[in-house]
Amino acid sequence: MRYVFAVTSILIVTAVALVLQSYDLRDAELPALVLAIGIVTWYAGSGPAAVAVVLAAATFNYLFVEPIYTFYVSGQDLPYFVIFVLSAVTVTFFSSVRRRSEESLRQARDRLQIELDQRQRREGEIRRLNQELTLRASELAAANKELESFTYSVSHDLRAPLRHLVGFSELLRKHASSSLDEKGQKYVETIFDAGKRMGSLIDDLLTFSRIGRTESRMATVDLQGLITEAIAEVKQQTNGRDIHWEVGAFPACHGDRSLLKLVMLNLLSNAVKYTQEGGAIQFLVEECETNSFVYAKYRFLVSDNGIGMSADFKDKIFD
Repeated sequence: MRYVFAVTSILIVTAVALVLQSYDLRDAELPALVLAIGIVTWYAGSGPAAVAVVLAAATFNYLFVEPIYTFYVSGQDLPYFVIFVLSAVTVTFFSSVRRRSEESLRQARDRLQIELDQRQRREGEIRRLNQELTLRASELAAANKELESFTYSVSHDLRAPLRHLVGFSELLRKHASSSLDEKGQKYVETIFDAGKRMGSLIDDLLTFSRIGRTESRMATVDLQGLITEAIAEVKQQTNGRDIHWEVGAFPACHGDRSLLKLVMLNLLSNAVKYTQEGGAIQFLVEECETNSFVYAKYRFLVSDNGIGMSADFKDKIFD
């Protein structure tokens, strides 16, 4: 279609020039043909423009240069013909350059528009995420407030009756031990131990509720010393039971000492609770393979000779 447009344009301009010539309006064919070449170059591109230049030169030579109706160019008309061809080529060249420049500018504008649309979409997404974050922050603040209220309730409302339970059971054990048979004394002892255990569970619950609201204090931690402290505290719960301890050599690490100690106490107290008389508790560490050149990775192993858990529930152990 572009080449048809080029040929049609030259034919129309030639027809108009011939009509003007019939009315004795001469020398209009040169600017008309050059104008046609410029239009073809602008709208159709370089290939159709070259066709337009060749066709216009042939038409100009055949119909408007003496002798007409031949392609012969006399020496007298040769400069005139050369000027026409150079004018046509010059117009074609500049029109082609401008067309390429316009096309480059159009493509740059389209790319900028695409980038602008993408940026607006990203900004909209960021605003949406910020709104969601603000909503989540308000929900988290409300949840923290509820947690604080719950902590207050646990700390004050549950501790008071628990202290009465433990205190009076201990008084009963001291003052009525002579009048109670062995089974009665065992009942009192069970009540007293359960009360102490309940107090320990409340302490653990309060500690757990503070973990998410306490800023971590990261530092280099001597795990060997920390585990020694944890074992010394846990041994107070053994009540003279014959338990053998096997503890490995632990490396230093980077973390929050208080939270790491809490983890060790939970692991060791759980092992002590379920270890049978004369059993052994192993607490070992082994280095794992890692691709990191900065940090080492360790696995901590705690084992006891307790009854353990059924394999059917192993996926729920850490829930």
